[in-house]
Amino acid sequence: MSARKKKSAPPATPAPPAPAVPAGSPWIYNPWLDLLVGCGAWSAPLLLLAFLATQSHTQQWSLAFYFLALLFNYPHFMATVYRAYHTREQFEKYRIFTVHVVLMLVLAGVLAHTLPAFLPWLFTLYICWSPWHYTGQNYGLLMMFARRGGIVPEARERRALYAAFWASYILLMISFHTGPSSDEMILSLDIPARWAIWPKFACAAFFLLAGGWVIARFLRRAANWKAWSGPVALFASQFLWFVLPVGLELTSSLHVPQARYSSGILAVLHSTQYIWITSFYQRREARAAGHADWRFAPYLGTLVAGGIALFIPGPWIVSRLLHADFGTSFLTFTALVNIHHFILDGAIWKLRDTKISALLIARGEKPDPASAACDAPALAAAPAPARNRLLHAFSWLAGSSTPARALRVSAALLLCAWGLMDQARYYWATREGEMPDLRRAASLDPYDSSLLARIARAEEHQSNTAAAVDALQRALALRPASPGLQSALARALLTAGRYREADALYRKVLAREPRDVDALVNAGLLAQRLGRPGDAMDDWNRAVDLDPSQGSAHLYLGDALSERGEEQAAARHYRIYLQLLTEHPERFAGQTHQELGAIIKVADAYVHSREPGAAELGYAAAVPLAEKDHDVAMESLALMHHAILEEDQGRLAQAAQLFQRALAVDAVYNDPPSVAADWVEYGQFLLRHNQSPRFAFACILHAEELLQAKPGRERDAVVKLRSQVEAALGTAPAAAVRRDLASALRQATAIPPSAFTK
Repeated sequence: MSARKKKSAPPATPAPPAPAVPAGSPWIYNPWLDLLVGCGAWSAPLLLLAFLATQSHTQQWSLAFYFLALLFNYPHFMATVYRAYHTREQFEKYRIFTVHVVLMLVLAGVLAHTLPAFLPWLFTLYICWSPWHYTGQNYGLLMMFARRGGIVPEARERRALYAAFWASYILLMISFHTGPSSDEMILSLDIPARWAIWPKFACAAFFLLAGGWVIARFLRRAANWKAWSGPVALFASQFLWFVLPVGLELTSSLHVPQARYSSGILAVLHSTQYIWITSFYQRREARAAGHADWRFAPYLGTLVAGGIALFIPGPWIVSRLLHADFGTSFLTFTALVNIHHFILDGAIWKLRDTKISALLIARGEKPDPASAACDAPALAAAPAPARNRLLHAFSWLAGSSTPARALRVSAALLLCAWGLMDQARYYWATREGEMPDLRRAASLDPYDSSLLARIARAEEHQSNTAAAVDALQRALALRPASPGLQSALARALLTAGRYREADALYRKVLAREPRDVDALVNAGLLAQRLGRPGDAMDDWNRAVDLDPSQGSAHLYLGDALSERGEEQAAARHYRIYLQLLTEHPERFAGQTHQELGAIIKVADAYVHSREPGAAELGYAAAVPLAEKDHDVAMESLALMHHAILEEDQGRLAQAAQLFQRALAVDAVYNDPPSVAADWVEYGQFLLRHNQSPRFAFACILHAEELLQAKPGRERDAVVKLRSQVEAALGTAPAAAVRRDLASALRQATAIPPSAFTK
């Protein structure tokens, strides 16, 4: 039901004032059903349930919403179609909406499939319009319940309440458009958060003050609780749907997601409310026309089958026949059906319409005869248009003959089966990481880019990089303009070692969207691996200029500057990275290894800048973090660097302890080159500080053995050093060490720290 109203031609005589509603019950069905469903009193527990479920059971809740759409969302659209199309008189009355608007929307659907850039605009229009549609229905129902309860709203009260509902809608729109959009199908005005705070507060305050003033006046004039409970419940529902979520955003870290909120729980609440009121209207209209046998079950069955027909066959047919992306087709049909519903609903539901007013506001089963008859002369006098073949066929199909009824039942059963198949496909397609289910979904429709992207992620998880790249290439062929798919394919190519292809794709992404920070970071990595360090640093510098909180870019810049010997500049980026880790740990989940590397590099920079105290604190901080995360590589590295610092500072006992701790950690570290380097470092430390040459020889000999399977410059250097130490030690002592190397190594790592003097 819409709050939109159109001006009609002025009557020949002044319109009489709104008549007092006769005494009786203000309820549509009964108090509990009307308050819970019609007035949205169940909003609070359902919104809480939806919030808790989406936090812990995202996939299950998504599937539940998809099934609820079959039972409530889709039928509620059909309720409007049924209202406008089920009689010839209604069809002709709203011809501009039933024919001309439909043709325009069909054209929009063609454009959405042929011009990919048009779909986000269309889908954003639907997402932003739907909350206003919900607002209009709440406002219209509030006015209806007020009048059914004997409260005739004054003009200033209607204006104040209408403005309050507008304010709640604007409040939600500001929230939707604060910051960049997280969905490539939804465009955002990208309002800075600091600019949005005060308009949000102003809208919320206006809603509470203006709406509260009207509700307070209603309460004073209400005869009893029955008169005011409906309007109060609807005002509270509007607050829960629009004001409270934004209030939680302002006072906590919660965020209102545009698509999920508008098309999720709010859509379910609105749809059930809509079916509740339209079923009442259809029942009263049928009985007023003499059809006393009207029943809710056949009506709901018609809505369910018709709702499926509106949403499900279209995307399947377009995707299978034209090889179009299923997701694009589904979003297009969703947006178009919704927009048509919004337009048509605003035309057919107006409380100023005498017939609608008589059926919805008058109490009892029989509408006011004078009001109900207002449209009859015009309809009777209207010339009947010539029946063409289409109308004749439609009349036969809607008739009571046995073949027509059989055809209707068969079509309904077929549509329900199709709907269940669509539910099964959705379930299989959303089973992240479950390859058998994903393949079942692909067997039903292989032209789904989102499904192919999930298949690619599952293949990557199983280390099938070639299959992942193939799936993403097929997905990108369906949606060539998708930035998300382009980036995913570029990352997959990077993982597969196809650097030149990945580099070309990233350059293509950046040519279209030069402010894509993630693409800049990855493009820099590729440039570095392809031997273009200058391009890599340019990409990372652009990334941190666009987003100073991009920690990975700071880390890579630090590494690049360190390799160039610019330790001070490198340290600045490492410090920023560590600061970001401290301030926003949630952004760096799973990056403890990188964090430890940055801590050690910052400490190394302090060593080069001759700030040993700060460097010692850095190394000391890294060791317990590495122990906690069981990162033996970083623990060993921190201990070795700390040991070298202690030796440089003349604290040899502390240095010996740290060297020995590092070698103990290396015992479980499966990286021969790194472990060999540590043994060489310790052996040289022993030589420098007057320990037995046999121990130093044992350490270097062990390093040589570790590198036995890795020939190269590092092994050649170790062999040369071992030869020099062996010559100084002598043939016989060296042979003794070779015979019992394990014992010599144990003795070397057990030298007490007190044995080392300056």
